[in-house]
Amino acid sequence: MKRLNWLSMTAMVVLMALVVSACGGNGGGNNAGTSNSSDGASTSGEAIKISLLNSKGEIQTQLEEAAKTFQEDNPNITLEIMAAPAGTSPFERASTLYASGNPPTMMMLDTGDVEKFKDRILDLSGEKWNADAVENATKLTTFDGKNYGFPLAIEGYGFIYNKAVLDEAVGGSFDPSTIKTRDDLENLFKQIEATGKKALIISPMDWSLGAHFLPLAYAGQDRDMAEVDKFIDSLKAGTEDLSGNAVLNGLLDTFDMMKNYNIDKKSPLAGVYERGPEVLGKGEVGIWFQGNWAWPQIHDFDTANGEYGFLPVPISNNPDDFGNQEISSAVSKRIILDKEKSTPEQQEAAKKFLNWLVYEEKGQDFLVNQASIIPAFKNITLPAADPLGQSIQYYIAEGKSQESMSTLPADHWAKLGASMQKYLGDAGDRATLIKEIEEYWTSVK
Repeated sequence: MKRLNWLSMTAMVVLMALVVSACGGNGGGNNAGTSNSSDGASTSGEAIKISLLNSKGEIQTQLEEAAKTFQEDNPNITLEIMAAPAGTSPFERASTLYASGNPPTMMMLDTGDVEKFKDRILDLSGEKWNADAVENATKLTTFDGKNYGFPLAIEGYGFIYNKAVLDEAVGGSFDPSTIKTRDDLENLFKQIEATGKKALIISPMDWSLGAHFLPLAYAGQDRDMAEVDKFIDSLKAGTEDLSGNAVLNGLLDTFDMMKNYNIDKKSPLAGVYERGPEVLGKGEVGIWFQGNWAWPQIHDFDTANGEYGFLPVPISNNPDDFGNQEISSAVSKRIILDKEKSTPEQQEAAKKFLNWLVYEEKGQDFLVNQASIIPAFKNITLPAADPLGQSIQYYIAEGKSQESMSTLPADHWAKLGASMQKYLGDAGDRATLIKEIEEYWTSVK
């Protein structure tokens, strides 16, 4: 009897060892897994949890739905979408998360922020999608021959117009090519207001004024971005006298004109982002300075299913001046992958998500049709699903694009956005604004 019990116990131990071995358990936690498929995804069947910091608040809901769809295709991977707090730069939020020792697996950053995290994130140069990215898409995130950023989207911005409002104003079908100068634009504003509608709304957020509007003065210095870079260097060196700069002063002349036609002229700093798509989509104003990322919100208010497009922001009354007929656009948001805290299994799962976006039909559908993103990959041939994306694609195809300033310092929008807010609210004159711009740049290290 005793011998039989001993044999039974021995057999049980052997059996348990075989079961553990069969499960492949050689790693701790929920992210264990040692068998990888050819595309880097875990095939162990063990649960892997990854996260993505989203800095495009307007697509939070769409991203959450995409995460669910991705998990349906990859049942062992759970993807959490973390929203960056409104009004906080992606760089600030990512820095805070690193300081807390709890960075997400993936972080969506602005282009200029990628290099700051270079030593803490994965080299993505070996990923297949690098070869399928549009021209120069990875140029600004490549350092020492290694690319660290996944180019998520091409974005553009300028004056968004509601065609129905403009058609009524001009007494026919509005042709955007007729607006080539500041005077052309002001005449259009006058025509709109003659119908009883308001011409324009200016959204006073610091990121809109500091990251989008003011940088038109930098990018508009020259068609050659190498010359623009030299201009920025001169600002940093304190050798550029902006008081005599024709492009900056021309842009501010346009801004002064915009202030006169702003629907919120009496309280220009009281507006919030959500007010812009509402009054434009409802046809209460004809024009809003913003980017193609605003389409989902405009669409929510547009019960008439109307037509929309972009107008450039003219800086002068010479139609041939650079910028007067060009739309600002560039690859904007980038996704980086943490290498400090994430496990190899999490890193591989994150890479699989990026490949899913680029190569899987459901991922492409999310980018183009759900999130209204213009993809930065040649293999994605789906046409833009919304009129703003289509308008941006048209300007690019026509060679009428001005490269956006994608590598501005992380605090540019907050500091100079505040300066632009003072100018918008008449709390500071042009000389004060120019002085603050110059002082900001000489403080940049």
